[in-house]
Amino acid sequence: MQTVVVTGAAQGVGKVVAQTFAQAGWAVVLADIQPLDALLAELTGAGHTASALSGDQSDPAYAAALADHVAQHHGGTDVLVNNAGISFITPAEQISLDQWQRVMAVNLTGPFLLSQALGQQMLARGSGAIVNVASVAGLGGVIHRAAYNASKHGLVGLTRTLAAEWGGRGVRCNAVCPGWIKTEMDAKDMGSGAYTDADIVNRVPLARFASPEDIAGAILFLATAPFVNGVCLPVDGGWNADSSWDALRLKTRG
Repeated sequence: MQTVVVTGAAQGVGKVVAQTFAQAGWAVVLADIQPLDALLAELTGAGHTASALSGDQSDPAYAAALADHVAQHHGGTDVLVNNAGISFITPAEQISLDQWQRVMAVNLTGPFLLSQALGQQMLARGSGAIVNVASVAGLGGVIHRAAYNASKHGLVGLTRTLAAEWGGRGVRCNAVCPGWIKTEMDAKDMGSGAYTDADIVNRVPLARFASPEDIAGAILFLATAPFVNGVCLPVDGGWNADSSWDALRLKTRG
């Protein structure tokens, strides 16, 4: 049985990713700074193989502990899904250094530390895959998200570098770049007044938010596609493809 490690598994996309891999027959290791007892009980109660270890992914000690946990309980890591991340919305000129560094620590340093710790298991075996959850904000700029955008651009760069560096040693690295998703993070951001449902729906050619299931399906594909390496796949309903203005886009909808 192959083993996948999913970070940010307590809620949102990470929870659905964990459920998707479990239903596909994988052993799932849940990772999150939040409690994981409920999801672990759900998966094991349904007959799936799962374990969990909570902690802060920006802490090198947690990355090492997670690698040890996977080795001891599952024999090693086949796939790492770096999903955990935090949002931060504020004008660039108002961001404090502490705020900037926290976003970078969670969204970029954490995935690097986990890729390094768990990637060593894959490299030793000569096979494995990493899927990073970046964002459309990692492919372009979004106003009032300087720290978040920079962290996701960095994650795209890390993805491509690991793909180039480790691909010849049997370890692939890819990323998904989701558009806006209906999750707890979206509810919090929308609650701040940053945007409305209409702002997103009107901007996306498919005329809806992404669902966690949309993202989970793309992650499972990248985790198992043997000759796909270094791809940063937009899962955005056409957001990046469409350079039209809103009035024109809305006019063409049925």
